[in-house]
Amino acid sequence: MPFQTPDTTTVKTDTTTKTYLALGDSYTIGQSVPENDRYPVQTVQMLNDSGIKFHSPEIIATTGWTTANLQDAINNYQFQTSAYDIVTLLIGVNNQYQRRSQSEYKDQFTVLLQKAISLAGNKTSHVIVLSIPDYSVTPFAKGSNTALIASQIDSFNVINKQIATAYNVHYINVTDESRKAASNLSLLASDGLHYSGIEYSIWGGLLFTQIQKILQ
Repeated sequence: MPFQTPDTTTVKTDTTTKTYLALGDSYTIGQSVPENDRYPVQTVQMLNDSGIKFHSPEIIATTGWTTANLQDAINNYQFQTSAYDIVTLLIGVNNQYQRRSQSEYKDQFTVLLQKAISLAGNKTSHVIVLSIPDYSVTPFAKGSNTALIASQIDSFNVINKQIATAYNVHYINVTDESRKAASNLSLLASDGLHYSGIEYSIWGGLLFTQIQKILQ
């Protein structure tokens, strides 16, 4: 039997460990939950488990930040790389809470999204905006005008979605999921205001699915 050359054809795979930058506020930093329960951390864990290797997420976020606070932080931050494989942006609840104007939010969110795109190597398809969650359903908001809060959150989300669409980046609605906390307290953290690791795992799953599609 004649010698046959073995088939050495291989499928080229991307073995580079990827990078993820998460920009935001208390929801992104995971106020009142352990670090491993933060939605950027859970997202990366899902990606790594699926075989898409990521470094630990780089997070620029602090409880109470408005769009202006996030802008200031970015301007003074030393980034670990010049271009990230994935950049997410979730910001605005404190603009609403502090009664900042929607016109100010529109202007500042636009600047932040432009920066996010730049940090993704100008690849708009690698940027994901998350909608603002609705804290009106939480025990913290009890006694407040919850209908007004919900309406204002919706108005701010109209703005960030319009800007995301204009810049052709991805948009994930987590607001609807956040409102399920009205009838499911397990979705809330112990502080009665922020969300639990269970809720963040839902957001992580939505992000995981989107990032999979982006990196296919």
